[in-house]
Amino acid sequence: METSGRGEIAGRGDGADRAEVQAAASEEDPLALRLEQLILGAERRYTPFQAARSAGVSVELATRFWRAMGFADIGQAKALTEADVLALRRLSGLVEAGLLSEAMAVQVARSTGQTTARLAEWQIDSFLEGLTEPPEPGMTRTEVTYPLVELLLPELEEFLVYVWRRQLAAATGRVVQAADDEEMVDRRLAVGFADLVGFTRLTRRMEEEELGELVEAFETTAADLVAAHGGRLIKTLGDEVLYAADDAGVAAEIALRLIETMAGDETMPELRVGIAFGTVTTRMGDVFGTTVNLASRLTSIAPKDAVLVDGAFAEELTRTGDAPVSEAAAADEAAAAEKEGEEPPSYRFVLQPMWQRAVRGLGVVEPWQLRRRSN
Repeated sequence: METSGRGEIAGRGDGADRAEVQAAASEEDPLALRLEQLILGAERRYTPFQAARSAGVSVELATRFWRAMGFADIGQAKALTEADVLALRRLSGLVEAGLLSEAMAVQVARSTGQTTARLAEWQIDSFLEGLTEPPEPGMTRTEVTYPLVELLLPELEEFLVYVWRRQLAAATGRVVQAADDEEMVDRRLAVGFADLVGFTRLTRRMEEEELGELVEAFETTAADLVAAHGGRLIKTLGDEVLYAADDAGVAAEIALRLIETMAGDETMPELRVGIAFGTVTTRMGDVFGTTVNLASRLTSIAPKDAVLVDGAFAEELTRTGDAPVSEAAAADEAAAAEKEGEEPPSYRFVLQPMWQRAVRGLGVVEPWQLRRRSN
């Protein structure tokens, strides 16, 4: 959207033209309009200029919020509702009260829009599509959709708020436990990538529906394992998942569980995992930095059904007592404990040093292969 001389949002460009065409098309479809009103809880009343004026904000700021949430320019179409005006008032009110800077408010809009867009797409593509199968011959899918959405909407809304509050509480707890203010932003984490081996070849051999089912099964299994063992799933990339954990032992357990679980499923290809430990910058739920890049590179050179970790991760595992410094050291500890009539140390993992390798963009690294240890 661009602003005209009067400060209104002009309908220039392909994005605005498409949006106006789509808005007009939906107005011609009574069911689409009824569904929109049901979901939004309000009918269309405002153009973008009118909505901004009613909310008491500049059109420029309203446009930034609108785009940040992921919506196309709509020119001067009367497509906005009272709910849009209220959202503008709330965000701008946070800025006026000094609780958020304008840039931060735009970030709030962008992060919320990106997250909920993916959720909404999934619910429509997978959830509602399956549930709106006509129950009786002669009924159309559209005849089933409206009453179903009407029943599901309040329940899904309540559940969404509940999960968001739970996630917010968990994230807040992690942040306030940080050692200092700097660590709240740049934190030391274990970051792991898990990658399906030979996925590109699979895409050429499998039908689209079969491939989609495999990816969904992989993502679901990975998400469940990461959550169950105390990690955080950062994102999924089809044949790859990225996760993080505050504790190296947790990240190691997740990696080996992923390998073991996929190896036990004949329908799944082999898996490889790379983990690095170090300072990580977090932004909008994602992680960035050299540690993340190193974990990705380790994944690309890991053997099939194996886990490679960097030196910092290996040091952290030995520091926390999850792995011995070496098998020789573990044997000496066991002999000393036996001599004293005590139980020898029990280690969960073993680390085997591998050959040093030149890693693109990161220089020479010495990876370690991580395995379970039989005590």
